[in-house]
Amino acid sequence: MTQPDLRIAFAASDRPEAMVARDRLMHLYGSAEPETADVIVALGGDGFMLETLHANLQRRTPVFGMNRGSVGFLMNDYSEDGLRERLVTAGRTVIHPLQMDALTAGGEARSGLAINEVSLLRQTRQSAKLRITVDDRVRMEELSCDGCLVATAAGSTAYNLSAHGPIIPLDARVLALTPISAFRPRRWRGALLPHTARVRFEVLEPDKRPVSATADSFEVREVARVEVRERRDLALTMLFDAGRSFEERVLAEQFTS
Repeated sequence: MTQPDLRIAFAASDRPEAMVARDRLMHLYGSAEPETADVIVALGGDGFMLETLHANLQRRTPVFGMNRGSVGFLMNDYSEDGLRERLVTAGRTVIHPLQMDALTAGGEARSGLAINEVSLLRQTRQSAKLRITVDDRVRMEELSCDGCLVATAAGSTAYNLSAHGPIIPLDARVLALTPISAFRPRRWRGALLPHTARVRFEVLEPDKRPVSATADSFEVREVARVEVRERRDLALTMLFDAGRSFEERVLAEQFTS
């Protein structure tokens, strides 16, 4: 695709600086509809980048983020100059989301997709109690905790890292299983699982200790069971400036204080 033929769609978060940037870039470069665009430029922070990727799951249009928000780990630096050249030379990072299949205590089945992580969290002052099964084998009979999450490599630097989980290189083909404030067993720090693993969480004492499950921003309350697996049939493409790949950012993050 040559630069003049590159059809660009612009999307912005509701932050004023993002909307101003969108209008400026549309004036400079024109704008295509998302349905016909070759690339989508997302203006905002990491949260908006995730929203844009979710919105384009079916079209699978590559997304190039530029930081006009508060957090920009998934974003490129903002500049109005040379955008077409940046898009043509950008490196591609392909990620696969997680499928969350949840069953509520009332018997309702709910499903969602997560680019970063699927997390389970206690809903009340009572700690959650979870049984964890991996590939149909019970690996932990009871985890008493504030919660637990399964993170993709792309999401390993987000909530997973805040919960003291490992940073995972994108080509490692593993998932992080990370407890959130584990109480018993107190010293358990989680596990690295093959990306093909199927993880099942069963909520123990769901009436006394209700738990919610979240796939990125999609939440299901009062779950009884949650199953998580990677969707290799779905591929999402993020674009990063040449020389500033996502892989390099993940590596550099491991050496920050």
